[in-house]
Amino acid sequence: MTLVTTADRGAVRIITYANPPFGTMTAAGSTETYEAMSAAIADAGVRVIVITGGLPGVFIRHYDVGELSVMSDNLGGSTPPPQPAQPAARRPGFLELTDLIVAADKPVIAAINGLCMGGGFELSLACDLRIAGKDVAAIGLPETRVGIFPGGGGTQRLPRVIGEAKALEMILRGLTVDGPGAGTLGIVHEVVGDPLARALEIAAELASRGAEGLAFAKRLTRAALDRPLSEGLADERASFLAVMRTASAREALRAARQPVEIQKA
Repeated sequence: MTLVTTADRGAVRIITYANPPFGTMTAAGSTETYEAMSAAIADAGVRVIVITGGLPGVFIRHYDVGELSVMSDNLGGSTPPPQPAQPAARRPGFLELTDLIVAADKPVIAAINGLCMGGGFELSLACDLRIAGKDVAAIGLPETRVGIFPGGGGTQRLPRVIGEAKALEMILRGLTVDGPGAGTLGIVHEVVGDPLARALEIAAELASRGAEGLAFAKRLTRAALDRPLSEGLADERASFLAVMRTASAREALRAARQPVEIQKA
């Protein structure tokens, strides 16, 4: 069964995840989504990527608990299982998927159109922008309720988004919030009636801009909190000269010699 479908709207690639009946993420689903992301990144005609859910009321519910239970049983055995002489190459999984989203040289937007917990929320945290629906019932990290903790980036990315204090409360207590609550906390950038439609509006806006400039801006901003200021500034200055040499920058600057229009956040 195909869990991932894609569609193009101009220069925007929509990746839709659906795993009926519950919409959980699985190992197979992680690999399919990774492959869809890889194809979108490699396609020069795709400028922005939007990820959304394909089941009513579900973005990605959470990672499949049954698969996690089997993993726990396997890891908890008294002796490790025998390893084949030549192990097969491991297919990309959930961790590789979130790393790929972060490293993509194109903006990635999560259109959160339903339940978004655990691994689903961690995937959205890897995205550059998050747009949530007003009627989304739950967004958060409930892993401690089942004896584990967020292991797909949640403990590292959520504090960077909302601060350590609130992230600790949500993670330790396994709390979730609804769409408007996520907006109040700053977990998502916007809360709207139709998150996919709004994500496509923003994607179209970004797709009209220089690809190189966006790629440099994403990489530099992503790295800003992980290194000394002096190192970041040096990289920014070198990168600015690099993007200024590109054809897209030259064309855009020539076309915008008048003062830049104000666009409010």
